Amino acid sequence: MIDRRVDLGRYRLVVFDCDGTLVDSQHNIVAGMIEAWRRHGLPEPTPEQIRRQVGLTLEIGVARVLESDDPVMIANLANAYREIVRDLRSRAELHEPLFDGIRELIDALSAPEIFLGVATGKNLVGLEHTLQELGLRERFHTLQTPDHCRSKPDPQMVLRAMVETAVEPGETVVVGDTTFDIEMARSAGATAIGVGWGYHAEEELHAAGANAVLKHPSELIHCLQSLSANR
Repeated sequence: MIDRRVDLGRYRLVVFDCDGTLVDSQHNIVAGMIEAWRRHGLPEPTPEQIRRQVGLTLEIGVARVLESDDPVMIANLANAYREIVRDLRSRAELHEPLFDGIRELIDALSAPEIFLGVATGKNLVGLEHTLQELGLRERFHTLQTPDHCRSKPDPQMVLRAMVETAVEPGETVVVGDTTFDIEMARSAGATAIGVGWGYHAEEELHAAGANAVLKHPSELIHCLQSLSANR
């Protein structure tokens, strides 16, 4: 048996966001939200309005796109979106490819001393489906979703991931594409790493407090080594 080891400095737990960080699901999300609005006879939101809220729990994201706190309409739109996504999934038309370099990064992080997790606005059924379809479910030790956690940027997802893996905040890094991820990480006492290929701009991630912003997944390991050395 090969004993694979990777040097991440002080880090032992890497928690990834899903949509916009691991997988490119933008088309599905935008199309599903627009269709939900159409079904209820509402003016269609723009793709940019939708992308700005990706990462939040669905009902919170819907409310922000809708710019309303009407609980009935929020619930109707959220349920319509879920129905649309379930239909796509049942017809094998829900395409969520990994971003370039992510599979290689996860392979590089497959070591006994490193725990991997996901913290996402997807529900658990959706996340499990995505990871299974990509052949990556067994790579992740902890999955945190709105099924049992408060929405980002609340730190609960990261705090639960740390408890489940018995890892301290100073040994934890969160990798995500939105300011919600960065704020969540910082509130949990973890290192916050932004990615430049997702939904929020690099300057926004820095302004939210990101310790670094990656241009490609291959930069993560060296980035964590450098942050550890400069601690």
